Amino acid sequence: MTDPTAFARRSNAIASRVTARAACPRVARLAAARRLFVGALVALTLLCGAVLAQAAQPADALALDTAKCTARPNGDTGSEVYGATETRVTWEGQAAPGESLTALELTMPEGTTFGLDDARVMLLSGDNLMTRDIPDVEFSADGNTLRAVFAEPTAPGSYVRVEVYEVFFPAEGGEMGLAGSYTTAEGDTLPIDDIAPIQVTGKSAFDQLVSSLEQQDWVKQWNSNKFLRLFFNPPLIVSSIPVVFNGFLMAIGIVAVAFPVAIPIGLVLALMRMSKWRVLRGIATTYVNVVRGTPLFLQIYIAFFGLPLAGVQIPSFPLGVIVLSMNSAAYLCEIFRAGIQSIPKGQFEASRSLGMNGAQTMVFVIIPQTVRRVIPTMTSEFILLYKDTSMLAAVGVMEVVMYAKTIVASTGSITPYIVAACFYLIITLPLAKVVGKLESRLAGTAAPKKRRKKGAPAAAGAEGAGAAGAAVTGTDSAGVTGFATDVLTAQPLLKNEPGDGLGGAGDHGFGMKNTK
Repeated sequence: MTDPTAFARRSNAIASRVTARAACPRVARLAAARRLFVGALVALTLLCGAVLAQAAQPADALALDTAKCTARPNGDTGSEVYGATETRVTWEGQAAPGESLTALELTMPEGTTFGLDDARVMLLSGDNLMTRDIPDVEFSADGNTLRAVFAEPTAPGSYVRVEVYEVFFPAEGGEMGLAGSYTTAEGDTLPIDDIAPIQVTGKSAFDQLVSSLEQQDWVKQWNSNKFLRLFFNPPLIVSSIPVVFNGFLMAIGIVAVAFPVAIPIGLVLALMRMSKWRVLRGIATTYVNVVRGTPLFLQIYIAFFGLPLAGVQIPSFPLGVIVLSMNSAAYLCEIFRAGIQSIPKGQFEASRSLGMNGAQTMVFVIIPQTVRRVIPTMTSEFILLYKDTSMLAAVGVMEVVMYAKTIVASTGSITPYIVAACFYLIITLPLAKVVGKLESRLAGTAAPKKRRKKGAPAAAGAEGAGAAGAAVTGTDSAGVTGFATDVLTAQPLLKNEPGDGLGGAGDHGFGMKNTK
């Protein structure tokens, strides 16, 4: 009789062996599939690595590679390249291994000119490309294209350098891109790629004129003399004009603001000096004496260096206007005071007799006549004030002298100062002429205008006596009728025979002679 427990264990063992035998083929298939997948993955990885390694390998150059393309700076300072000014263009390129050159072409930008006399090609080799070999090359030009033909093909993989002289880029400037091509020993013509453009700065009409003058033979002969080169260098004169002109505008702007400001201040100071109140007279007198008794240069230094130390910050332009206007006001004070005191007392008395008070007399009668009388002196003061703006250069105000000084510092020539002097003369000479004419008219020595026709009725002169500037007639003790008018003072001046002119001991101050 069989034990049931032992039978169950035997049955389970047999079932386990049967199940294991059934599962073995599936496990084997899964293992084989896993090994195949891993092998494929490894193969794919190796293939990708080989492709990447091949891509990383340096390929042989199929074209002449550009190493650099530059132009020599042609300005007075800095590294800028200017248009319409002579420069040198340098191009360097590396040929591929096994590649020889028989010809080379460089095409310049449109509007560029160059010379062939000094052009050259060099083959560089050795450490740091310090070994230079100059091959036999024939140069020719076709429009903007420079062509260099080698007498013999270059060595394979040569490093080539081309220098082109007497290059003039267009005056307007901009990015100047070059193009090129080369011919191999096999006869293939290939382009030159990756030529970086050259940045060229444009030049103004003045700069172009300067460049043209520098090429003139007579200018070179002129500048061969040291004195003429230092004081009257033609190209430097032309190049300095637009620069100094900026300072000229600054100087005109300072005077145009300072002088009108100084006029009312000077008039007020003049009235204060003639005031009945001692305090006003003392203030005005002290101010005028201090300002007129100290140099303007010292006053500028005190204002520009003293005020910042005191914590008062004022920009250069308004501070320069303030200093010059306050200085000029002191001189205008004396000019106005002298003009007011030159008016006859009879003018004051006549105004009072018409019922005017002191202020009305001064505003409507005295000051208008004073202004007409002091116009020549005021014009002279304007000239002095304009010239005094040059002192502001000492404190950094960019006016005429300061601009000229910057050019002198960079060129070592005195010519810019001569240009600055011309800008001062542009204003001072015409104004000096005006002052002379005004003084002549006030003195009565100006050239007489066209005389009235002989026999003109005296009534005609009498009718025009009331109009501004009309002739005033009168009869002297001898019964002779004469006429004259002072158009500046609007006062009649009756002039007849010598010894009988107005303004003598018998003149009442209104142009009529006492003929008792």
